[in-house]
Amino acid sequence: MFRGITSVVSFLTIIPSKNSELETVAKSMYLFPIAGAVIGIIIGGAGYGLSLFVQPLIVGLLLTGALVIITGVHHTDALCDFADGIMAKGTKEKKLQAMRDPAVGSAGVVTIVLYVAGMIMALSMMKGFVLFQAILLSELMAKFAMVLQANRGISAWQGLSSPFTQSMKDYRKLGVAAGLAIIPTILLGGMTGVYVTAVCVGLSFLLLRVANRSFGGISGDVFGASNELVRLASLLIFVSV
Repeated sequence: MFRGITSVVSFLTIIPSKNSELETVAKSMYLFPIAGAVIGIIIGGAGYGLSLFVQPLIVGLLLTGALVIITGVHHTDALCDFADGIMAKGTKEKKLQAMRDPAVGSAGVVTIVLYVAGMIMALSMMKGFVLFQAILLSELMAKFAMVLQANRGISAWQGLSSPFTQSMKDYRKLGVAAGLAIIPTILLGGMTGVYVTAVCVGLSFLLLRVANRSFGGISGDVFGASNELVRLASLLIFVSV
């Protein structure tokens, strides 16, 4: 299990590890919420300290940048590609081509601008322990969203997502991932945690349906985009409730 934990932490962050083979990561995908906990503790702890001394908007900007950096920009880039894909007109093949195109389209640019603005706004409206709690729990749910989609979905093509969708058809692994993400979210977040869980699970299924209709399945970009959108949705709920 230790090898699995180090592999998923290394895969989802810029933290190096010798156990970063794709096969090992795919088999250990159910441990993604643990990687979320690592990210949440690091960024949430920084946010807790900064929010006590620094202006809120600056805190929001710094934390948003830190989240993008610690995850290696991969998920943010995936959100950009996902937006380009679903907004492309035409057949599934054309949408897939737009999503896989390394060039950034207007849909991707607008989506990233709105995403960053939403993150800065949400993070700047909390402080202290509430900020730490929101970041930690939003990371748990963001990582669980990917696990849930891998269990319920199929790959759009034989690529990066294929080993994950194959590995996560084991419902015992899904149960472990759910326990690692949902139980702490509800215990620490109370009713807000219940709302976060319900909205994030619903959003995960919605994004999965969009991916199925647009691309014929899921891909690494769908996983990454879901991570970003579920995280943002979680933070907005913490701000709103």
